Amino acid sequence: MKVELLKTATDFGLELRNSNGNSCLIDASADIGGTGREFRPMELLAGSVAACMAIDLLGILKKQRTLVKDFRILIDAERVDAVPAPFESIQLLILVDAAIDTERLQRNAELVLQKYCSVTASLDPNIKITVQVKQNDENR
Repeated sequence: MKVELLKTATDFGLELRNSNGNSCLIDASADIGGTGREFRPMELLAGSVAACMAIDLLGILKKQRTLVKDFRILIDAERVDAVPAPFESIQLLILVDAAIDTERLQRNAELVLQKYCSVTASLDPNIKITVQVKQNDENR
C-alpha cells in the first residue's frame, strides 16, 4: 500500500491520496489553528475501525444472501486526557434494518472484532473496543 500526504493552502490542511486517485481532506481542530472543517486524524482512525468492521460484516451478509437496506455504525470514542491522547475506548453501535438477524450479526461482529479486522489488530491492545448490533428504530 502506498499513499501520499500533501499540505494544502491552510496552516494545517492536508490531503491524503491513494494510488487510485482518491483523496481525503484532513485538518487540525480549530483550537490549535486548524479550520475544523475537515476530518481530524483521530476521527479517521475511529472511522477506520468502523469501516473495517462494516466491510467484513457486509461481506458476511452478502455471502448469506441477505439483502441489506439499512446499515450504519455510530462510533463513540473516548480518549485519555493526557499528551499524547490515545483512545481509551471505542464503542461501535451497528444499526441495521428489521430484516437482519441481529443476534447472528452480533456473533459475527464479535468474531470480526477478535479475529479478522486488520485495523483493530493494528491498534494498542489496551484500547477497549466494544460492538453492539441493534435494529434501527426508524425502520420499525
